[in-house]
Amino acid sequence: MKVLVVGGGGREHAIIKELVKSDKVDTVICAPGNGGIADIAECFDVKAADIDGQCRLAVEQKADYVVVAPDDPLALGLVDRLEALGIPAFGPRANAAALEASKVFSKSLMKRYNIPTARYEVFSEPDEAIGYIRRTGAPLVVKADGLALGKGVYMCRTAEEGEDAVISLMKDAVFGASGRSVVIEEWLEGPEVTVLCFSDGDTLAEMPSSQDHKRAYDGDEGPNTGGMGAFSPSPHYTGEIAARCKREIFTPTLNALKSEGIEYKGVIYFGLMLTKDGPKVIEYNARFGDPETQCILPRLKSDLFEIFLATTYGGLDKLKIEWDGRPACCIVLASGGYPGKYSTGYVIEGLEESGGSVYHAGTKKEDGRYVTSGGRVLGITALGDGLKAARDLAYSYVKPISFKDMHYRRDIGKGF
Repeated sequence: MKVLVVGGGGREHAIIKELVKSDKVDTVICAPGNGGIADIAECFDVKAADIDGQCRLAVEQKADYVVVAPDDPLALGLVDRLEALGIPAFGPRANAAALEASKVFSKSLMKRYNIPTARYEVFSEPDEAIGYIRRTGAPLVVKADGLALGKGVYMCRTAEEGEDAVISLMKDAVFGASGRSVVIEEWLEGPEVTVLCFSDGDTLAEMPSSQDHKRAYDGDEGPNTGGMGAFSPSPHYTGEIAARCKREIFTPTLNALKSEGIEYKGVIYFGLMLTKDGPKVIEYNARFGDPETQCILPRLKSDLFEIFLATTYGGLDKLKIEWDGRPACCIVLASGGYPGKYSTGYVIEGLEESGGSVYHAGTKKEDGRYVTSGGRVLGITALGDGLKAARDLAYSYVKPISFKDMHYRRDIGKGF
């Protein structure tokens, strides 16, 4: 089969590396792709959110199947459009992708179906939101309702920080229409854990747990980013907690969607906080996480494409999905200044000397050399006999790599 993968980051590179292993996949193409993806799949210069362009490409290239990886095209209904053209796709339809695309939708769903989450209020007027913050005080969390490249969440330790967040989102419109409404939540305490689940609409199949590091600098300091590294599994996610999450969160979420008349096919990302009162949902995503995917898929021993087909056509309950028992750790190498202003076009040295699994994110190829083209540039992953071994190995694989102003955290997975 010929498979088109929509997207161009480290997550997509990790997905494609698995797809090319499948006996059922003859050819993989990608749009827009990146420098590393271009080594194993033909890339086309079509933006991920260009729904018309992606549909034209799928038809022109006679794609048998399409993997829609990023959030924006899912929310914009690319899967719906492809299905209307008779092209099967991996990923939820637009009404299901609202689980991520609208915080207001997801929070109201959890409230209606008693799925544990933080207490919250929704505001569409900035003055009302600011008044609420002044009355209730801090700490608190302010979230943009819509998609914001993983950066629309503000952890506010003071009321002033909360007011600034509201002004940035609602008045300054730093994320455009995504910040027209905001959700203000209580501040939860506890370890954060991510669990991704495949779904065919009736069955959920859990992947190994993971933890990512969102803050830009060591010690969880600095601004939120799309993710500076991740490791899998989370030592906090015990068998007892896993059973509780399945009983109280995972299955109820799928059942809630079905009760709303929504058939959810693809991946559900459960962002969890393990509080003293039990696990609670921080957020849902409607796709693979990034960089969590770069430390989860290297542990997959089964055929990823077979799993994708099962989510599309059903029968996920009949698949035996196998995972490598060794932990994995992924270190993200970013451009200096990220997630703020940064420069690109710098030559990347030393990739051939790194022994890890290298996932390209913000790269392109010029004159046979890789150069930086984004904020998050590379993800370097290693598996090891224990989390510390995986972490140490991953950092050893980072050492040969360099580019101007390269920045990365030195504490990914530290302390476990």
